[in-house]
Amino acid sequence: MVKNCANPKCAKPLHYLREGRIFVFDAGSASDEPIHRMEHFWLCGECSKTMRLVKTDQGVRTVMKRNLRVQETMGISQPLAS
Repeated sequence: MVKNCANPKCAKPLHYLREGRIFVFDAGSASDEPIHRMEHFWLCGECSKTMRLVKTDQGVRTVMKRNLRVQETMGISQPLAS
């Protein structure tokens, strides 16, 4: 369950979904079975104004919105839904 802003420099607690943005990523499966497990992350209203979340081989991390074009050309996954 999402409890805090995904920005480690913020970590504002999630009380209501009135502000901010939810990011959903396919977490994949550790086995060979075609099971899809979804992971949910939340950026608070302030952080979501300037940041997005992307999934890399190292995990989910924050990136500044202006850097998204660079990330897309590098083949880094974008969220499935918001």
